[in-house]
Amino acid sequence: MENQNQRSNEETEIDLVELFWVLWRKLPLMIAVGLFTALLAFGGSKFLMTPTYQSVTKIYILNKQDSSNTNVTYSDLQAGTQLVKDYSELIKSRFVLEAVIEQLNLPLSYEQLSGKVTVSTPTDTRVISIAVTDSSPVAAMKIANAIRETASTHIRNVMDIEAVNIVETANVPTHKASPSAEKNTVLGGMLGILIVAAIVILSHLMNDTIQTEEDVEKYLGISTLAMIPLNEADSKKKKKPEGAIYNIPGKGNVSVSYQGKKYFEKDLPITQFGSTEVLVNELFNKKINTRVVFNPETGAILKIDKD
Repeated sequence: MENQNQRSNEETEIDLVELFWVLWRKLPLMIAVGLFTALLAFGGSKFLMTPTYQSVTKIYILNKQDSSNTNVTYSDLQAGTQLVKDYSELIKSRFVLEAVIEQLNLPLSYEQLSGKVTVSTPTDTRVISIAVTDSSPVAAMKIANAIRETASTHIRNVMDIEAVNIVETANVPTHKASPSAEKNTVLGGMLGILIVAAIVILSHLMNDTIQTEEDVEKYLGISTLAMIPLNEADSKKKKKPEGAIYNIPGKGNVSVSYQGKKYFEKDLPITQFGSTEVLVNELFNKKINTRVVFNPETGAILKIDKD
């Protein structure tokens, strides 16, 4: 059992090393694709995606109990923090948001405006942050301030609150909240590299072709006795022979018959059934006169003379 586990671990290590070298060989391709996808992400962020701006306003809700007690304990702070969740629901309630839509005459539905509003609270505080995201920085500021005013009145009426104090009014944002060209460029490059790496790894793992002597022993479990090297001459195209090329006719039986009566039958030379021979160029040049004598019946060379 221990030997099997050790063998499995060794095979896993070999596979990981092999995958590393497979990826290393494809590194130029991975870098090229990563640069290409990074440029696409950068161009999309700069020219295709609509920038959005976020304006934030903050309020502090004061309970009647807090106004009569000047010493606020940690338990009071925790209880107030729990109430902040209730305040958040009231801020994004249909009553508040529809009132803001009517007040500012916004071409939005309740669901659309709710998607633009984010309510959050810093840890261990009762300060409520109202953030509004919009393609127009001025519109984001107006909506945030309108939500704060409407929600303050609604919270006082529903929760019987002493007061809702303004911590910070919304201002016109000068920097866009999204998209971030730098962030998208980095993510786009990483995504391109990961996609190429995944394709390379999958194609390598799914390739069951036996290519080396080690693959034979690993996948088939048999030992290799010998390897036959590839003959380079077979892998290359045969060179066109140089010299005088002629055909030696072969023999074929030819017969002529009519209505069952045979009139002629003989073995005749047929070029198409023969073979091809080559007389090298050295036999034919200006310095040497070469005579070649052929057999008139078979086409074979009988004699080659030179002067």
